[in-house]
Amino acid sequence: MADKRNHKMPSQENIPILTRMEDKTSPVELLFKKTESFIRSGAGLYKLKIIDKSAEWISTLTARFVAMVLILLFFLTINMAVALWIGDVLGKVYWGFFVVAGFYALMTTLVIVFQKTWIKEPVKNAVIIQALK
Repeated sequence: MADKRNHKMPSQENIPILTRMEDKTSPVELLFKKTESFIRSGAGLYKLKIIDKSAEWISTLTARFVAMVLILLFFLTINMAVALWIGDVLGKVYWGFFVVAGFYALMTTLVIVFQKTWIKEPVKNAVIIQALK
């Protein structure tokens, strides 16, 4: 019978370290794996940038839409008051509405004539500047 006191448990140093499969990869395979990881992280970063720009545009458009609705309501009320006041001054209420309508017809004509310099170019430049931020 063997003496159990003399039997030693193997120490951690005597146990061979199992090599992992990844440690046996060649430098080319490692390069491919790192390149794939780099491309994935770059694509993820690009996706986050697109989401950030989209969120910025949507929030800006929403805020401007709400502001425009409120401004429109304000000007509608002011235009009604001005038309009624001009009508009162001219003696007939409908003359006030004709004067206000004539003013807007003149403004519409000016905007159509100068739309390229007043609207198209500034909006185009603002969109380009915003997109390149």
